[in-house]
Amino acid sequence: MWPMTEIRSIVVPDGLDGERLDAAISRMLGFSRTKAAELIAAGDVLLDDVVTDKATKVTAGALLEVTIPAPATPVQVIAQSVPGLSVLFEDDDVIVVDKPVGVAAHPSPGWTGATVIGGLAGLGHRISTSGAAERQGVVHRLDVGTTGVMVVAKSERAYASLKEQFKTRTVDKIYHALVQGHPDPSTGTIDAPIDRHPTHDYKWAVVQGGKPSVTHYETLEAFPHASRLEIHLETGRTHQIRVHMSALRHPCVGDATYGADPTLTKKLGLDRQWLHAVELGFTHPATGDWVAFASPYPTDLAQALERARAEIDPAILPYNQEFLDYLRGEQAAGRKIWLATASHRSFPTSGPTLRTFNVVVMPL
Repeated sequence: MWPMTEIRSIVVPDGLDGERLDAAISRMLGFSRTKAAELIAAGDVLLDDVVTDKATKVTAGALLEVTIPAPATPVQVIAQSVPGLSVLFEDDDVIVVDKPVGVAAHPSPGWTGATVIGGLAGLGHRISTSGAAERQGVVHRLDVGTTGVMVVAKSERAYASLKEQFKTRTVDKIYHALVQGHPDPSTGTIDAPIDRHPTHDYKWAVVQGGKPSVTHYETLEAFPHASRLEIHLETGRTHQIRVHMSALRHPCVGDATYGADPTLTKKLGLDRQWLHAVELGFTHPATGDWVAFASPYPTDLAQALERARAEIDPAILPYNQEFLDYLRGEQAAGRKIWLATASHRSFPTSGPTLRTFNVVVMPL
C-alpha cells in the first residue's frame, strides 16, 4: 500500500534564517527546489499559518507546516518502443546506446515521454543493479534535448565501477556544440561553479558558492554567425555546457532556455539546442581495457550545420596566393589551422595587408 498524505511541522533553525522558503524546505526535507516550489504553489506550505510564495525569506523560529501529497502512482519502468534508440555495443556488463532527441535517461515523476531504460526494456535487454528500480543501471544522464552516446550498466560490478569512474572524472566525455558567435579565445577552459538559477527553478546558472564545474572547449570550425566547438567535460553538472556557454555569451544555437537568438535558430531549422555527445570513453569494468564509442550527428543537427556552412561563399571572398602559401607552410610545420581570416591583423606577406573581414574555412 502506498503512503497517504503526510503533514510535517518544522521550526526553522537559526542556520536557515534569511533563506528563501523553497530553499529552506529543500534543505530541511531533502526535496529538490523544484519540488518545494511546486508544493508552495499548490498551497501545501504554511509559514506561521499563512500561505506565501517561494521567494519569501524565512526567519529563525518560524513554524513551517508542509503537506506532502501521496504519489498518485509509483514511478515505473514501462517497456516501450523508442524510435531512433540504437545499441552501439553490448556485453554482459555494459550496454552503450545512441540516445535520440526527446528521450529522458530514466522515468521520473511528471515525465510521461520515452526513456532510455524503457526503450532498452522494450528491446528485451535485462538490467540488474542496485538502486531505485526506475534508475537501475543509470550512471550518467543526457538532457532530454541532447543526443549522443550514453552508457548503462547491466551488472552490479559495472554499476559500481562506472559510478566510481564518473565520480573521479576518469571517463572521457566529448561533445560537439554549435554556439552563437565566435568564442575568444578560440580554445579555452571555463572554470565556474554551477547551481540552480536564483530566480528560475527550471534553469541552472553560474553561481558563487555553487558546485565546481570545469569545461574545456576548442573551436573546430567558424561561420559568419556561429562556431562549432569540441567540448571536454571534467565535471558533469546539470546543463553544464549550456550554462557555461551562455555565461560566455555564446549560447548553444537553438537553446531558448539559455538565451539563444530565435532568428538564428529559425534560420538553421532547429527546434532544440545544437549539442551532441559524440564520444564516450571509459575503462571496461570487466576487462580493464580502455574502450571508446562514437556517435555521428543526427539528421537535424547535420542539416543545421550544412545551412551554417552554406552561408560562406568562397567565390566572393578575397584571394591572396601568398597568404595561402603562408598558411600551407604553417600547417606543414605542424601547426593546427582551424580558421583563416582576412582582418585588420597583419600577416607576414610582402603583398598588401588584407583588411576586409571575411571568414574562410580553409580546406588545407
